[in-house]
Amino acid sequence: MDALRVCLYVFAGVTLGTWLASVLTREYSWVDRIWSIVPVAYVGIFAGAAGFADTRLDVLFVLVALWGARLTFNFARKGGYAPGGEDYRWVVLRERMAPWQFQLFNFFFISCYQNAILLLITLPALTMLQHPGGFGAADVVIAVIFAAFLVGETVADQQQWEFHREKHAGRAPTRFLQTGLFRFSRHPNFFFEQAQWWAVAAFGVVAGGLQWTVAGAVLLTLLFVGSTRFTESITKSRYPEYADYQRRTSAVVPWPVRA
Repeated sequence: MDALRVCLYVFAGVTLGTWLASVLTREYSWVDRIWSIVPVAYVGIFAGAAGFADTRLDVLFVLVALWGARLTFNFARKGGYAPGGEDYRWVVLRERMAPWQFQLFNFFFISCYQNAILLLITLPALTMLQHPGGFGAADVVIAVIFAAFLVGETVADQQQWEFHREKHAGRAPTRFLQTGLFRFSRHPNFFFEQAQWWAVAAFGVVAGGLQWTVAGAVLLTLLFVGSTRFTESITKSRYPEYADYQRRTSAVVPWPVRA
């Protein structure tokens, strides 16, 4: 059985599974709980189809595995796998929608669309499988860039983790994080997350040229654009001073602070 077909079976299984789990438990963050796991499996399937003998695919598999391990750890320590560890944004959205509207949103967007993105962002590995080759200078550069983005996201998540611990303890100097990497970007972790998958897309371009498999990185970016706007609308409603932070700080891409 070819690797893409195996991935499609996995996609169908996790989509159905996360949707059924959300209906049965009435918690709607099951896709979040598999977000850092399933892409590693997809890339592993493609690397395995090459017999783990293609250096470019093997390096990608290692990098994505590191991405998945780090993200899983960060999600777990925030309580994401615990009962009731639902994304607060879904709670807000349920209050704005009729029950039947939210259930349609849950099936088509949360379960189907987001799982589709998790498959699509890994499909540059399919391009690499179809165009086996060496591991040249361009691959080295991309691998180093991916690793740098991974470090950047690790730092951003750690800064956010430490801030929220201080906030819960009543020691935070501000009501939302504005220091460290968050001084130059309101969402540096979002930036580094997307950038890593654009690096994966770049691996595919090096292997086989610009192909349709870059669509995953595009759709992931669009997903983050919508998610960021929704998240910030909630934050702004809670903290009026957030508007000034928006005015002087880049939304996603780290950039010098505006006066």
